[in-house]
Amino acid sequence: MNSVMHDIARRVAQHLEPGDVINLGIGLPTLVADHVPEGVKVFLHTENGMVGAGPTPEPEKVDPQLINAGKLPVTEDVGAAYFSSSESFAMIRGGHVSVAVLGVLQVDRLGRIANWAIPGKPILGVGGAMDLLVGAKTVIVATTHLTKKGEPKIVEECSFPLTGARPADLIVTEHATFSVDEEGLVLEEIAPDSTLEWVRSHTPVPFRNSAALEAV
Repeated sequence: MNSVMHDIARRVAQHLEPGDVINLGIGLPTLVADHVPEGVKVFLHTENGMVGAGPTPEPEKVDPQLINAGKLPVTEDVGAAYFSSSESFAMIRGGHVSVAVLGVLQVDRLGRIANWAIPGKPILGVGGAMDLLVGAKTVIVATTHLTKKGEPKIVEECSFPLTGARPADLIVTEHATFSVDEEGLVLEEIAPDSTLEWVRSHTPVPFRNSAALEAV
């Protein structure tokens, strides 16, 4: 994963609170495990049946028995617990996951996400995305601002199938952080190496500045 991905993961990690039970989606979100701020004790949950996952191990310390839902190696924190995937999904559906961090293909002007299927391409399955979108108390989108082709990922209307009707609560890119309310997107923060002009020109949906930004 390149430095931009790690920058996004680091920005997401700043929004985690001590005691949170956190599910990290496949791909970019898994990097959040490596950027949890020192002194912030969280509990990382995996859909394949673990609570208490730790950061990525050094190559020489990889245990093939310890993997996350994306089949990537993880470490275990003291007190880690293991259970079946059905029990893991019961935690999600029962509202016991504090935060889900999800990657996206697109997110629309109301914060609704599309992250499981591209029309015309093979579909492996939706995985736990729909369950997490419905069951997690807070949903944070972790995504690059643009696709590899330079197209915005934050769009007026998703052209890919929506994952669910529930909107995300927060959208974090390498350039900006948006919260989502009933009216749409609110710009909360601009990354230190970006500008409001860049964010406006590369975000083709209406958004409002937060009170904190207006005060600057």
